[in-house]
Parts: sequence; C-alpha cells; structure tokens
Amino acid sequence: MPKKKYIVSLDNEERQQLEEFISRGKHGARALARARILLKADVNHAKGGWCDQQIADALDVGTSTIERTRQKFVEQGLEAVLTRQRGSRIYQRLLDGKQEAELIAIACGEAPEGRSRWTLRLLAQRMVALNYVEDISYETVRQTLKKTSFSLGEKTAG
Repeated sequence: MPKKKYIVSLDNEERQQLEEFISRGKHGARALARARILLKADVNHAKGGWCDQQIADALDVGTSTIERTRQKFVEQGLEAVLTRQRGSRIYQRLLDGKQEAELIAIACGEAPEGRSRWTLRLLAQRMVALNYVEDISYETVRQTLKKTSFSLGEKTAG
C-alpha cells in the first residue's frame, strides 16, 4: 500500500474547533463531512489515524473526497477545508447589448416565408446572415431570449 502523501496532524485547538463545529450542526453537509474526515484522519489522536478506506466506509464518502480534504488541509489550512470557495472562472458574454437588441428585434418581426413563427435555429442563422455575429448557437439564442423573458410560443390575447 502506498504511503500517504498528505498526513493530517491536528493540534488540540484544531481538534476542539472541529468537534465544536460538528456538535453545533449549523453547517452544510459537505463541511460537516470534511470536519469528520479530518478528525478520523488525525494521526495525533488515539481514535484517529484511520486509513482512507475505513473513513470512506464509516462516513459514506468517496476516497477521492478524503484525499482532496487531506491535501487541502495540509496545503491551505483548516479554514480552507471548512469554508466553501467560490468559483474563480470568469464567463465572457457571448452577445453584447446591441446584439441582444438585434436578436429580439428579429424575433419580434415577421417569421420567414413559409413559417408560422421563428425557431431558435432560424434566429441563429439570421443573426449570422445579417453579420451581427460571426457564429452563434441556437442555445445562446435560447438563453438570451429566456433572460429577457421573451417567448417564441403562440401569442395569447391579453
């Protein structure tokens, strides 16, 4: 069996903090599970130092979760394990405001000849044909129209 790369070694203060964290029960299930993982994996305590498979069986979590929890604790500390990190990915907008306005104007206009109404694919094709965008998927059209509460469905009498 390979030797563990990340060894959890809690001091008395950290152990007490984790036990209080669990006993309060006012935290999310993931955070509570991670706290329990650290307590079971602690090599400085008589009841700790369990192997990953024993912890996985006892807490009903995957061994990869245990490995990631160990690694995060060793590299970043206790607070990083117990608090959820926000994603750092930045999403680029696919259409700017002017392009969105053009899309809505097309969708509000008359449907193409031989059609009773616009489809998402037809709107995407028209946006490309009119050179408003170089390329666009029908899913982007759908999300844009949904964001503006626009419906391609039948018009209801109001």
